[in-house]
Amino acid sequence: MSANSLPETATVWHSLEVDKALGLLNSNADSGLTTEEVEQRLQKYGPNELEEHGGRSAWEILLDQFKNIMLLMLIAVALISGFLDFYSWRSGQLKAGEIPFKDTIAILAIVVLNGILGYVQESRAEQALAALKKMASPSVRVIRSNKLVDVAAKDIVPGDVMLLEAGVQISADGRLIEESNLQIRESALTGEAEAVNKQATIHLPEETSLGDRINLVFQGTEVVQGRAKVLVTNTGMTTELGKIATMLQSVESEPTPLQQRMTQLGNVLVTGSLILVAIVVIGGIIQARGFSNIQDLLEVSLSMAVAVVPEGLPAVITVTLALGTQRMVRRNALIRKLPAVETLGSVTTICSDKTGTLTQNKMVVQSLYTNQKTFRVTGEGYAPVGDFQLDGQKVEVEDYPEISALLLACAVCNDSVLQKEQGEWAILGDPTEGALVTLAGKAGIEKDQWSYKLPRVSEFPFSSERKRMSVISEIEQVSTGEQSFTDVDPALAGLVNGEPYLMFTKGSPELILARCTSIQLGANSAPLQEEQRQQIQAQNDQMASNGLRVLGFAYKPLTEVPPEGSDETSEQGLVWLGLVGMLDAPRPEVRPAVQECRQAGIRPVMITGDHQLTARAIAVDLGIGQEGDRVLTGQELQRMSDQELEQQVDLVSIYARVSPEHKLRIVQALQRRGRFVAMTGDGVNDAPALKQADIGIAMGITGTDVSKEASDMVLLDDNFATIVSATKEGRVVYTNIRRFIKYILGSNIGEVLTIAAAPLLGLGGVPLTPLQILWMNLVTDGLPALALAVEPPEPDVMQRPPFSPRESIFARGLGSYMIRIGIIFAIITIILMQWAYTHAHAVTGPGLSADRWKTMVFTSLCIAQMGHAIAIRSNTRLTIEMNPLSNPYVLAAVVVTTALQLMLVYVPPLRDFFGTHWLPPTELAICIGFSALMFVWIELEKIFFRLTGKKAV
Repeated sequence: MSANSLPETATVWHSLEVDKALGLLNSNADSGLTTEEVEQRLQKYGPNELEEHGGRSAWEILLDQFKNIMLLMLIAVALISGFLDFYSWRSGQLKAGEIPFKDTIAILAIVVLNGILGYVQESRAEQALAALKKMASPSVRVIRSNKLVDVAAKDIVPGDVMLLEAGVQISADGRLIEESNLQIRESALTGEAEAVNKQATIHLPEETSLGDRINLVFQGTEVVQGRAKVLVTNTGMTTELGKIATMLQSVESEPTPLQQRMTQLGNVLVTGSLILVAIVVIGGIIQARGFSNIQDLLEVSLSMAVAVVPEGLPAVITVTLALGTQRMVRRNALIRKLPAVETLGSVTTICSDKTGTLTQNKMVVQSLYTNQKTFRVTGEGYAPVGDFQLDGQKVEVEDYPEISALLLACAVCNDSVLQKEQGEWAILGDPTEGALVTLAGKAGIEKDQWSYKLPRVSEFPFSSERKRMSVISEIEQVSTGEQSFTDVDPALAGLVNGEPYLMFTKGSPELILARCTSIQLGANSAPLQEEQRQQIQAQNDQMASNGLRVLGFAYKPLTEVPPEGSDETSEQGLVWLGLVGMLDAPRPEVRPAVQECRQAGIRPVMITGDHQLTARAIAVDLGIGQEGDRVLTGQELQRMSDQELEQQVDLVSIYARVSPEHKLRIVQALQRRGRFVAMTGDGVNDAPALKQADIGIAMGITGTDVSKEASDMVLLDDNFATIVSATKEGRVVYTNIRRFIKYILGSNIGEVLTIAAAPLLGLGGVPLTPLQILWMNLVTDGLPALALAVEPPEPDVMQRPPFSPRESIFARGLGSYMIRIGIIFAIITIILMQWAYTHAHAVTGPGLSADRWKTMVFTSLCIAQMGHAIAIRSNTRLTIEMNPLSNPYVLAAVVVTTALQLMLVYVPPLRDFFGTHWLPPTELAICIGFSALMFVWIELEKIFFRLTGKKAV
């Protein structure tokens, strides 16, 4: 077979015999490929690298910011304002001391500032693929032309023969040709922490899931122990890692709910503003019976356009989200993308991996079975603290010699070390063996002490073929030279019959039991009966069905050390000790977090690469699922169409043995059902689903760089409960955003109506200049809005379903509130404006200008907003019923903003720059009196809603 006829894809390499795979790739296990063959295949398949598709450049991201309809309108306003200023300057119509183009400069400064804010939020370069590339090994050892050579990983081609050894990072996908005691850590790809024992000699069914393909190796994974010879089957983008890169780059980022709502808000405001401008201009022309007042009408239009745009809103939202990220960091949730803060509040479904998120990522022994009794073991993590219970009652291990013997086997037949580091118990070695050392420690049987009492003299190591491990120990001699085993330690009593050596064996319960002829009953052994075998087998099945990983233990006294390679004969005639069942125990704080999720209308879903029995046991224990719930496996999911999966996703809460594309399909199916999905993950395999999800949540401790870069949020403690806390914070942020949008836009509508009324009332001139409107929108509105953004959460924030992420920004009465308050705002101000205009022209004096009526309107609008800010803190409670110190920032913002506003009236340089006029104390008092009516109105509304039983917004 020529290189040009090589298989394009290799989805079933695991189902082929080694010779068939070698034949398909025209390769030789001993001599490898020739140089010419490598060159041909490099040309056909390209280098062994992950390809990157182009995304948006920095300039494109920056330019996209200025496509916002509100910014486009402000740019148009700035240009028209600049043209009018230029015309006035050239025609000599500028007033003495008036600065030309200041409105234009101020408006353009706001446009640029908002553009920069948007750019900063979006300009984080997508680094997920870059992190993925780092997982490729820089060089690899291969056989070519019958020689061992080290080549760059990018030069590997299908058909190459790779050599692997402990510590090597695998550079391409491949089919095992031969192996010896090979264990590979595939957690980055499959999400499962435990190293996988690989076998070269078997071939598997085509539908075997990725995590069970034990005759294959994958790019980006790491050899833990052993060695192997591997036939390279896939390189570059055709590897499992490459498929993930393809999925990652095919996922398109959707606008967040907040971004969609802000777009909708901009469209409504601009459309409404243009309609109102048209009405005012047409009405003014009709009133003047011609175009004689066109310049005045243009100035009014410009002021209305500036007034309708909430220039300070983007900055307030950005600061609010930033404050939310700070609060979330204190809860161990790091937000990578600001809009994710608010988006969290809309989550309806949380898809969580099992290992390390719902569980502790620490194997913990849950139960023992020996001498026809099942003992429950308490305790968490690797701390050697816990009780042994029989029928719910605590028992002492010393009263049950068979337990002592079983725990002794756990400690001696073990290569792990339990140690305390900085106050935390930790394991050096395999997590499964660590759980056994911890179990023995709970009964006071310490591995270090027994290493001296029973020094290891030989062993039969574990291998994937044997599925068992044996340790031969020499029994310590007493000081008198006599072998009194009971004197050495009571735990040895009954295990020896005068022999100087003792062999402990552990492994697959079925294999160990088949080699046993006796059973330990109390302190003595007895022949193993067939009925007892059946009972042990039934108990093993029961423990496995509960999701436990089960190991069997046995021992055998020996008169001499067995020779190397005699394991088949030596590991016969064993004495059965018992079963040990262990589990990656659930985090204790997850159960209440899951319950809180359900109270909040959020459905938790488990998606794991683990076995379905284990997945069901954990899910039921945590309350994610119930007994009898369907567990959908990767094989079943593979056979489903997207439509069939979409019909099932709302019914299934437990997924097991899934592969990377399955996770992505599940998230997409949920989204098509209208669900708003948060997805947790730590492995490379999770990255596409993390990016596709509405909120991608990566693990901070165990997570890969790839998963973190693809995520919106990183859990610093890898804890599911932290997600719930972050969701609560997201709901609070969204509630506060709605609160200050009501505050800002209610006043903006009042400003627009006031400005529009001036020419229609024939007052002559615009009451507010664009610069004064910018001051109100940025400072007078902005500071109190920021204070409202930190309003404490409502008591029932997690006792209600999430608000729909697709609801309008004006939903649940917010739009009617803004219009209603805006109209009241305008009515109060227009009445003041009419009085002030008449009064200012009637009352003159030294230093008094007839145009001071405009300053009275300006001042009244600003101070009225302060009363609005104080009243809007609650929709139902009167201000007098609230503790002002529960949010002291509002009070501080009101005081500071009022002082700043008065400075614009009474400080000459500021007065000249902003075009205001000095007000006598009586006129200032009248302004404050009219302003207070806004506060009174909102408080009266609360009383009305309370009396009528209507729900306030």
